[in-house]
Amino acid sequence: MALITVMLTAPLVHADGVMFIQSGAFWMGRDDAGADEAPLHRVYVGAFWLERHKVTNAEFAEFLDARGATCTHSSSANEARPDRRAPEPCEGAPTVIQKIVDPVYGKHPVAVSWYGARDYCAWRGRRLPTEAEWEKAARGADGRRYPWGDATPTAAHAVFGRPYNATEPGEGRPAGASPYGVHDLIGNLREWTATMLKPYPYRHDDGREPFIGTGRVVVRGASHDDPVETPSVTRRLSYDRRRAAAGHHFVGFRCATSDDLGEVAPGGRR
Repeated sequence: MALITVMLTAPLVHADGVMFIQSGAFWMGRDDAGADEAPLHRVYVGAFWLERHKVTNAEFAEFLDARGATCTHSSSANEARPDRRAPEPCEGAPTVIQKIVDPVYGKHPVAVSWYGARDYCAWRGRRLPTEAEWEKAARGADGRRYPWGDATPTAAHAVFGRPYNATEPGEGRPAGASPYGVHDLIGNLREWTATMLKPYPYRHDDGREPFIGTGRVVVRGASHDDPVETPSVTRRLSYDRRRAAAGHHFVGFRCATSDDLGEVAPGGRR
């Protein structure tokens, strides 16, 4: 009698739109690309949760409404420690400002500064993912080139090769999901991380985590106006503090957390 082996795949674990990435080591970087992506090496990442989609214009507008009008004031001391700059009420500003988003673009990913992304995640009780967390969530454990595998990107996988500002909603391309069920990691908008740029091998204890406004912050993923040759899960870009504060039309974000969310994530998204 023939012996039949059945391979069972563990179901994806998610809590209302936030996907669980289990702890363990994975292959980070590559040896056949730019020097900043080498060498290919093993990195251990603790368990964490990552939002399935990038934060949208509508969601960020909700945050701005809840926070109210604020300005960032800095003294000479704070200039040396930009992580200590705190939003304060703007002088002469109204107490209530309602942000209205065009419904056509409400579900498109929002492009904001690194500081805006950081503050939004904190408002949600979360944080930006580290560079290693981002790559593990995008790559899985098999060293693939794209979240979906090694197949050349198509429009069914990701948003790329588009004109300036021609983004799309993050949902609707399940073929481009990562092994952990995270969508839209490649294309549409690049994503801010919580990591300072330093050479590989990646170390959690060498001062690169977290980025606090000094040095260069790592940006991962690809943008809607990148060509098809650009996207990969290992590509690294970075911006200095000034550019992180100004933001870019091609950089968005999503939030992460190390908290145990259980079966339902309060305030999460489906």
